Amino acid sequence: MKTIPTLLLALSAAAFSLPAAAQFAKPEDAIKFRQSALTVMGTYFSRLGAMANGKAPYDAAVAAADAELVAMVSHLPWQAFGPGTDKGRETAARPEIWQEQAKFKERAEKMQATVAQTLLPAARSGNLDQLKAAFGPTAQSCKACHDDFRRK
Repeated sequence: MKTIPTLLLALSAAAFSLPAAAQFAKPEDAIKFRQSALTVMGTYFSRLGAMANGKAPYDAAVAAADAELVAMVSHLPWQAFGPGTDKGRETAARPEIWQEQAKFKERAEKMQATVAQTLLPAARSGNLDQLKAAFGPTAQSCKACHDDFRRK
């Protein structure tokens, strides 16, 4: 009788740990994956920025949906910065990513937290002023990582 719940628990644990332990066949696969995730995140974040800065009409539903996508995608690229993925394809990643892993991880986690705790609630509020107030700190959390870990 305990076998089924134990099996279900093991399968659930495996399913949740799979994304974190994702393996890429080649370094270039990891690079393509992270570049794609960062491009998607940047695209939707830019759309929010355009609304916050008055360069695009504000649409509360679109803002909320875009922020949801940014929040979800903000968790994807980091698993693809594993050992050996510093070479294999053209990349803007600086060597400091692999030399300063703790700092890199800290910056990624800070950005994710800022998105989840600041940007997402503001976008969900339906209030343009709240979105404007949240956009700057969120953009700064992205910029902090770019300043240290991305080639110009």
